[in-house]
Amino acid sequence: MPHSYSFDSENNGYKSFELPGARPHYNPDRPGQVEHIFLDLNLDIPNQSYQGHCSIRLSPIRNGIDRLTLDAVNLQIQAVKVDEVEQKFEYDGEQLTIELSQPTQVGQRLLIAIAYSVEKPQRGIYFVQPDSHYPKKPLQVWTQGEDEDSRFWFPCFDYPGQLSTSEIRVRVPKPLVAISNGELINTTEDGEYKIYHWLQQQVHPTYLMTLAIGDFAVIQEEWQGKPVTYYVEKGRKDDARRSMGKTPQMIEFLSQKYGYLYPFPKYAQVCVSDFIFGGMENTSATLLTDRCLLDERASLDNRSTESLVVHELAHQWFGDLLVIKHWSHAWIKEGMACYSEVMWTEQEYGQEEAAYYRLSEARSYLSEDSGRYRRPIVTHVYREAIELYDRHTYEKGSCVYHMIRAELGEELFWQAVQTFVQDNAHQTVETIDLLRAIEKATGRNLAFLFDQYVYRGGHPDFKVAYSWDGEAKLAKLTVTQTQVPTDRNNSKYLFDLKIPVGFGYTQGESAQVQTVSIRVNQREQSFYFPLANKPDFVSFDVSNNFLKTVVLEYPIPELKAQLTSDPDPISRIHAATALAKKGGLEAVKALGAALKNEPFWGVRVEVAKQLAEIKLDQTFDYLVTGLEDENANVRRAVLEALAQIKTHASYKAVKQVVKHGDKSYYVEATACRSLGAISANNLEDKPKEEKVIKLLQSVLEERAGWNEVVRSGAVWGLAELKTSEAALDLLLEYTKLGVSQPLRLAAIRALGKISVGQNPVNLERLVDRLAELAKETFFLTQMAVVTALGQMETPKAIGVLRSLAEQTPDGRVRRYAEEELATVQQNIGTEAALKNLREELDQLKQQNQELKSRLESLEAKSQN
Repeated sequence: MPHSYSFDSENNGYKSFELPGARPHYNPDRPGQVEHIFLDLNLDIPNQSYQGHCSIRLSPIRNGIDRLTLDAVNLQIQAVKVDEVEQKFEYDGEQLTIELSQPTQVGQRLLIAIAYSVEKPQRGIYFVQPDSHYPKKPLQVWTQGEDEDSRFWFPCFDYPGQLSTSEIRVRVPKPLVAISNGELINTTEDGEYKIYHWLQQQVHPTYLMTLAIGDFAVIQEEWQGKPVTYYVEKGRKDDARRSMGKTPQMIEFLSQKYGYLYPFPKYAQVCVSDFIFGGMENTSATLLTDRCLLDERASLDNRSTESLVVHELAHQWFGDLLVIKHWSHAWIKEGMACYSEVMWTEQEYGQEEAAYYRLSEARSYLSEDSGRYRRPIVTHVYREAIELYDRHTYEKGSCVYHMIRAELGEELFWQAVQTFVQDNAHQTVETIDLLRAIEKATGRNLAFLFDQYVYRGGHPDFKVAYSWDGEAKLAKLTVTQTQVPTDRNNSKYLFDLKIPVGFGYTQGESAQVQTVSIRVNQREQSFYFPLANKPDFVSFDVSNNFLKTVVLEYPIPELKAQLTSDPDPISRIHAATALAKKGGLEAVKALGAALKNEPFWGVRVEVAKQLAEIKLDQTFDYLVTGLEDENANVRRAVLEALAQIKTHASYKAVKQVVKHGDKSYYVEATACRSLGAISANNLEDKPKEEKVIKLLQSVLEERAGWNEVVRSGAVWGLAELKTSEAALDLLLEYTKLGVSQPLRLAAIRALGKISVGQNPVNLERLVDRLAELAKETFFLTQMAVVTALGQMETPKAIGVLRSLAEQTPDGRVRRYAEEELATVQQNIGTEAALKNLREELDQLKQQNQELKSRLESLEAKSQN
């Protein structure tokens, strides 16, 4: 049965997810079952418009319905017929209400035919064209339906609970190609035009209906006789193979894991320009941003595209074959798609890589939970469904799937997943269906896990202390759930979990771990373990399967042993963190040795980060050797760590990387940013500042490249020089139209960071420029503007944010603008409070001085 928890995050120190205007959302009542949707479109691409004809075959679910209401936003409705008979209709710009001349009868299907047109749509369908600022931009048209944007390009019952087959016929000018769902059943020549006719014979929701049009290069592969096709801009075939070439292996892998062969007649991936997401899993025809295409140098240390490809592919099962019934259950598909990234990493690169990937997903969620808001994964209270597409749904959802796997074990987990898929194929699902499938396949009831991690917000925050009683040969472990307020010990805050604890004994270069399970269900508990010998290290939550935070309070010898010998890389990372908090030369030496000798690059990355936390002279000596590490991710982490040291030695080391470059785009970009951060520490040294700006300017002028990664790093390096007017002037130049889009967006975002130290005149220049940029309609530009404004400490930013929140058609921009508006108000309030405090202190000093003067005067008089 559904679960409901009261949730008041504000009272426990967390921001509320629910903004003003949030309300419960439910699927609408169904007048019947939509069986088929047919779109016939004639596009006028230069004028960003088209004529459309939408036919919907509906099987009524009950008698006597005399009105049908469809979603249709900003369409020009010309005529409505039902079974060839003209119908009266009302249209308010958002919903089309059809007054049926004959009420419905169960068993008698209706064929609804709507003639309409669209001109310069705001959402749903996007026209991308070259212009005077970007003359090399490709000519493309593409759609984006999720969550509720299909209503912007055709009238429909636009919610995921309705599944139907679909069909799209579209007329486009040659040589453009049109791609859609399902199979291409026909093409027809029509002079200078070509008509493409696609048919999707398996049911799916409206948000997965798609259309992509462009002059693409086509790469054709196959899997078990089914076409696997990549569509990219001409001239990028090598990038396409480099970026998507593992797709057939991924299809085989997921087919085996999910126990259900890839269910659709083809799999196409279409890379489009100006896409507003990373990817979209339209049924059998995924759209991807063209920024995911890797050149040879980018492929050296970039696996994000590989993860994106497997993520969207996993949706063909979780999302397209199994469709969520309501947006509140989006985690079922998004969590599994994220977990497929973990699964593929494990398959392709090994368990340590997968464990580190899981840690990055957990950290992504934890950052949102602590810094943005806390919410249950499943909630139907929101303003717009797009608000649910956050790190709780994605990354926390992935962590929940892993906890299910850990709880059930490998064999039973996959039995449960396969049962879920097979029992619900081509149907809608809710969270309860997953619980039922688990119980059906395994006999296990995991409601306790879902209650704690899915139906309520949060996670446990553990503090773990260890001590050894040599005389009694007794190990003591004290576990505190610090998320529980000290004056409370109730289930609203407590987690009840069985956690494996390992006692490790080093044997040369390996270690043996003796594991026991403890039940943690109180705010503070102590556990005692009689052991034959003192363990060398203690591992809390062996294999790190639970979503949590953990602070280790172990003695230094145990932490050093864990850092070098624990078989689990995440436990080694936790040990490194705890050692850094201890501080001191012994910790620096241990971490320095790990940076050199640790076999897994992910641990070396974390060790570099932790070394920077210990402010000793010896830290630099260990870190600088890491610049020669063979792994680019480690070199990046070392450069970030050197930026925190901010000494002349670190400046020289980073400057050499900027001057001479690196084989990795990302390392070079990080060096540019770190150079700015170090230089900003000593801005009274004007010659150095001028030299830094000149060097970064040369990077901007000479190192254009893949996705502008390196030049964006230079932009962020300039942004670190917060009081520099010269740096600000450079940044403003790169916000102009005509600058390549990735670089321009970086420059816009960087205006927020550099604003903090600027004088009032320059601050006004910044706000005026951002206000101008906010008028642009492109989603990514608006998001960049919001990011910049959110870092400012001026009341003028509030007006721009409020205007953007009120006028943008995109729900993501709207919510982000409102959140950042609150942040700016808080920043201003904090600044005002500090100003008042300073004034009060000055007054107290003055009063004390006056009192002191009076006392001295009285003393002088008394002596006379």
